[in-house]
Amino acid sequence: MNQVPAKLSGPLAPLVSRLELDGDGEKVIAGADSVAVAVDRLVAAGRHQDAVKLLAHALPKREAVWWACMCARAVPAGGLPAPDAAAIEAAESWVRRPDEPARRAASVAADKTKFATPESWAAMGAFWSGGSMSPEGQMVVPPPDHLTATAVTGAVMLAAVRHTPEKRQLRLERFIVSARDIAGGGAGRLPPEEAPPPPPPEAPPPAPIQRKPTPSTPQPRMP
Repeated sequence: MNQVPAKLSGPLAPLVSRLELDGDGEKVIAGADSVAVAVDRLVAAGRHQDAVKLLAHALPKREAVWWACMCARAVPAGGLPAPDAAAIEAAESWVRRPDEPARRAASVAADKTKFATPESWAAMGAFWSGGSMSPEGQMVVPPPDHLTATAVTGAVMLAAVRHTPEKRQLRLERFIVSARDIAGGGAGRLPPEEAPPPPPPEAPPPAPIQRKPTPSTPQPRMP
């Protein structure tokens, strides 16, 4: 019998409303007495995206953000924009030292991206982990408790479809293995796929055609 990871052994009931399952999904997890059992059932039913969402909500926020980073690094981007590369570095720095300066730095890094990559959403997951969403010195506005999980879910799903969306199912299976490892105290690292070559630089626009002025026809003089 496989040992249930400690951080997935908690009760399922408090998280069900966050999953927004349809009727079939609710039937799949009906009667499950723990997060781990519900994840197993969702995976067996082929509902990997629902399993990802459940894992993102069930893991502690620090572990969830780390999971997002591991998924992003498992599917490297060819020519990842520098702001996105900085965003994942900021997210991982917060995981290693989850203090307020690191949380704020993750927000600054994420804001420089276009929010189109798993790296950017991993950084937002770190920023939404606690503290205040307001700028420093302004009235404290705590982030809703579910926001980190929402950002992590987005990061994992973006990683699953990066470059080759047809690999989505296989990647989600790998990512779920990573989450279980993290929940059990492991690092959740995955062997990275081979990154595609970066896109070629855009060709410069063609130079405008220089037209020579047409000489005017001399008019005959009147006698």
